Amino acid sequence: MTPQHSAQTLLYVGTYTKGDSRSEGIYVYRFDPTTGALTYLSVTPGITNPSFLAIDPQQRYLYAVSEVTTPDGQKGGAVNAFAIDAETGGLTHLNQQSTQGADPCYLSVDATGKFVLVANYTSGSVCMFPIEADGRLGAISDFVQHQGSSVDPSRQQGPHAHSFVIDPANRYAFAPDLGLDRVMQYKPDWEKGKLGANNPSWVQIAAGAGPRHFDFHPSRRYAYVINELGSTVTAFAYDEAKGTLAEIHTVSTLPTDFTGRSHCADIHVHPAGKFVYGSNRGHDSIAVFAIDEASGRLTTLGHALTQGRTPRNFTIDPAGAFLLAANQDSSTVVTFAIDGESGGLTPTGQVAEVPTPVCLKWVQGAGSR
Repeated sequence: MTPQHSAQTLLYVGTYTKGDSRSEGIYVYRFDPTTGALTYLSVTPGITNPSFLAIDPQQRYLYAVSEVTTPDGQKGGAVNAFAIDAETGGLTHLNQQSTQGADPCYLSVDATGKFVLVANYTSGSVCMFPIEADGRLGAISDFVQHQGSSVDPSRQQGPHAHSFVIDPANRYAFAPDLGLDRVMQYKPDWEKGKLGANNPSWVQIAAGAGPRHFDFHPSRRYAYVINELGSTVTAFAYDEAKGTLAEIHTVSTLPTDFTGRSHCADIHVHPAGKFVYGSNRGHDSIAVFAIDEASGRLTTLGHALTQGRTPRNFTIDPAGAFLLAANQDSSTVVTFAIDGESGGLTPTGQVAEVPTPVCLKWVQGAGSR
C-alpha cells in the first residue's frame, strides 16, 4: 500500500557554508503550528553560501542564491533552481545561472511564477531570470547596474542592492540600495522579461541610513524599509496605481538608552496588519512597532532579545501565531509566541540548532499535494 502522508508546514533555512560555518547547505524542518517546535528533516548540500531563498507561488520549486563573488570561475554570483519533493520536502537541484554580479543576497519570485528577480549586493546591481516550464532558470533576461554613492566612506562607496521586492499586485518592484540611500523603483515587463524603471525611478532615504529590506502592509497602502546603518525603519505611503512611495516618517529600532554598536537586518509586517517587526544585530533583538492603520505611522512597543547573536533574518509563521528568529552567529532558530492583541513576543522555549542560519522560508501543505 502507498503510505499516507499528512499535510505539514515546512521551514527551509538558507545558510552560509564558508568560513567557520559547520553548515552543509539548505536545511528543511517540520514546523509544529501548535507549539512552534522545529523537527529536522534533511539538508541539501552542494551549493556554496545558499544564504537567501525564495519559493514559487505553487510551492513546487525553491530558488537560492549562491552568495559568492566568483562561482566555479564565472563572473559574479549565482542563482540556483531546486524541485521540492511534495512528500518529503527534499530538494533536487535543477540548474544554476550566473547573476553577473558579486554576492547576490536576495531574490523574489513573481506572483505568476514566471520570473526570478535578484539583487547583487557587492556590485550593486539587479537582474531578472525567466522560469521555464520545468522550474529551471532560463538565461538572464535583463540586468541593471546601479550607479552612485553616499556619505559613509566604509559602506557606501558604491551601490549595494540589498533586496528586490515585488508589490502585492505584481506590477512594480522595489530594490533598497544600501550604498545609495535610495529605494529604486522598477516597473517590470513580465511579457518581455525586462526591468523597466518606474517614474520616478527612486525615492531618497536619509543620508547614511543604508536601506536594506522592505515589506508591504496587507492593505497595500503602506510599505516599510529597515535601514541597516541608521538602525531605523522608514514608513512610506504607497500609491499602488503608480507604484511610488512617499515617506511618512522614520523611527529608531533601538532602545533610547542603548550605546553599543548595532546594525539592522530584516523587517516583516504581521499578516493582521497591526504590527511591524525588525531585527537588530548587536543589540540582538526584535524591535516591535504598532501601526496606525489610518496613517501608517509607527509607535515603538518594545524589544525582545533573540536569545542568541546576530539575528540576521526572521519570519512569521503563516498563521501569524509565532515569530522565528535566525541567530546567525550562535547557530540557532528561536521561536517566540506573538500576542495578537499587544504584538508582544514571548519565548516558547523552542530552540532549534541550525548552522549559521540566514534566511527562513515556508512551504505549507507538503505531503498533501
